[in-house]
Amino acid sequence: MAFRSRREALRSILSGSSCIRPGSVYDATSIRIAEEVGFELGMFGGSVASLAVLGDPDITLITLTELAEQMRRMSRAAALPVLVDADHGYGNALNVRRTVQELEAAGAAGLTIEDTLLPQAYGVTKTQLISLEEGVGKMKAALDGRGDPTLVIMGRTGAASVTSIEDAIARARAYQAVGVDALFFTGVKTPGELEAIAAATTLPIVLGGAPEEMSDPGILAGQRVRIALQGHAPFAAATQAVYETLKALREGQSPKALKGLASSDLTGRATREADVKARSAEFLGLKK
Repeated sequence: MAFRSRREALRSILSGSSCIRPGSVYDATSIRIAEEVGFELGMFGGSVASLAVLGDPDITLITLTELAEQMRRMSRAAALPVLVDADHGYGNALNVRRTVQELEAAGAAGLTIEDTLLPQAYGVTKTQLISLEEGVGKMKAALDGRGDPTLVIMGRTGAASVTSIEDAIARARAYQAVGVDALFFTGVKTPGELEAIAAATTLPIVLGGAPEEMSDPGILAGQRVRIALQGHAPFAAATQAVYETLKALREGQSPKALKGLASSDLTGRATREADVKARSAEFLGLKK
């Protein structure tokens, strides 16, 4: 299958003994740059997907179609394996099943399905979780929707910061029993909580953010953490750069005087200019 090598690369990371930090990617250019600088894995987060595609905050306005299409664009642009935050699967368990099918076809190396109640319920400001039973049903549906057995499916829970670490462990153990490939946790606050999770489960662990005291990859690896996210700084940096450039131009600065722009060499590498010129010469008879 066309994307199997990417999925096998992610599985290799999960079965290894080290903890890696993926690069945040959100479009064709960012994934190419992440690949060029040496990241082993790209992370396509739900929040950055909403920002990049819609320009809206992460309040579950983005649709499965939009998410999958953006993933498809990235798959075309680079071979870097990408882990996709598929949120709650865009509906109930049957919607989860279709979410898996669409993201598999779009080239994702893996995806996460979480047990957060989304979208936000009317009149409720606090984050809520679906029942453990519904969460198990979603994980079963995700696995049933998988056509390529190398596609990585992770069960994700935010219970550590919503209910309790005990609930997070209970949910993780239930998802593990169903057959997911890894366990994704958000809201883990202390080394003791992570140790409790590692002791109660056996699957590879992914952390979606953690305090500074839990940032050492070596220590995390010792607790079976194989992937530790590091936020979405690239999108924030790009936003700041665009703002400063447009503001300077609006205030009358000459384009030639702008600072911090990508060089023609970097732009050429990001757009695969040399490949395009070679194909133009071969297929269109144009001179290189």
